[in-house]
Amino acid sequence: MIREISIGIGMAVVVSMLVMGYDVTPFLFLAVAAGALYYFVKMKGLINIKNFETGSTAEKQVFSFDDIGGQQSAIKELKEALDFIKNHSEIKHLGIRPLKGILLTGPPGTGKTLMAKAAAGYTDAAFVAASGSEFIEMYAGVGAQRVRKLFQSAREMATKQNKDNALVFIDEIEILGGKRGKATSHLEYDQTLNQLLVEMDGLKVEDKVRVLLVAATNRDDMLDAALLRPGRFDRRVKVDLPDKEGRLEILKLHTRNKPLASDVDLETIAKDAFGFSGAHLESLANEAAILAMRDGAEEISQRYFNESIDKVMMGGKLDKRPSQSELRRVAVHESGHALLSEIVRRGSVSTLTVTPRGNALGYMRQSPDDDTYLYTKEFLENQIAVMLAGAIAEEVILGNRSTGASNDFEQAVRTADTMLQSGMTELGVVCPDILPQELKHKTITGLVKEQEERVRKYIVRSENIINQTVEILLEEEKITGEHFREIMDNHN
Repeated sequence: MIREISIGIGMAVVVSMLVMGYDVTPFLFLAVAAGALYYFVKMKGLINIKNFETGSTAEKQVFSFDDIGGQQSAIKELKEALDFIKNHSEIKHLGIRPLKGILLTGPPGTGKTLMAKAAAGYTDAAFVAASGSEFIEMYAGVGAQRVRKLFQSAREMATKQNKDNALVFIDEIEILGGKRGKATSHLEYDQTLNQLLVEMDGLKVEDKVRVLLVAATNRDDMLDAALLRPGRFDRRVKVDLPDKEGRLEILKLHTRNKPLASDVDLETIAKDAFGFSGAHLESLANEAAILAMRDGAEEISQRYFNESIDKVMMGGKLDKRPSQSELRRVAVHESGHALLSEIVRRGSVSTLTVTPRGNALGYMRQSPDDDTYLYTKEFLENQIAVMLAGAIAEEVILGNRSTGASNDFEQAVRTADTMLQSGMTELGVVCPDILPQELKHKTITGLVKEQEERVRKYIVRSENIINQTVEILLEEEKITGEHFREIMDNHN
């Protein structure tokens, strides 16, 4: 506003001088020079420092920890840390140093940003958010100035809203707080980080506005040691991928405003969605609703959720159509995977299809029995067998293998290497770093070959099952796990 008024006054003065007969050339020269200087300074970031995102009071009153599912352990730990802010009088009486920072770590999409917003509502604090990338510029000193502006904005907002607390949230802090000395720039990263450390060291419980810094990262290994020392980020809260119960809770949150059909089983969906983050589950529920709308359905049935899981995991359906011979090979390949999966663990196959998605011409999706974090030797051997079954089925049924099994072989070798490092081979406990490469290769190859022979016996005995499954896949393109198990039972 001030800039526009100044320009208007300047133009009026120029016109007046022209009317009065004065030479305005020097004046215009000075105006152009001043404008160029203003533009240069502004581009360096020394004027109009970036306005950071601020949350409205109404937004934080609505958003709370109750709106976050599947992270009860992380929420409990975060609340315990936030109670230091809420109960500042007791803390001051006991002489406890206040928390200055809370670091949220975990994979992308697990709800770290949502937890920061909920934390602002829980502590009744003014909320200011920024991303680590917003502080880094090519000009020296701009990042440090923006850090000062960030904390200043938080204090001003809290005062304006008559609040005693302010919460500053920095997402992707690894960009701002990375290990010093690594950057090849002109130390702009180091200056910006130094200013952040200064601001954190200046936070005191006696301040009129108590400021708490909450930061999020999925690469805490990249953070500078000075940022992580006690007295700065005093609490580190792990926001991990949800377990089965957590996934069920998240699905209930994201489907509460959606019309679900009577056949929808959220527990089964949560079980099939192993490894999904909260963001994935939100996308899953949304995609299911989109598929239902596309078909003109008034309710979202189970099949839309099953289709949505495939889409989130593998990508959308592709228009490309393989030749009939390629389609048959894909059907044989996926049938082999499904057969071994059912042999090693009954009820494990959820779906097998020859519909191209993403980079795959077909796939077999398994339904995990339960969330597993430790693996036995038998489990890993069975996994290798399932991975190899597609190629072995091609070899037995069609007479040769194809390049479609290359990714399966990579996974099989990787799993065999895990067995080696875990002391599950005939070598016993070894140090992989000093193990001769020839011996390592021989051991891994031996593990894979052992499972190849095991799989070949199953495939040869079950050719009829595979052939019938292939014919159904070529006609219908997709078979459910229940249908495949019926085929196996009929032949057995």
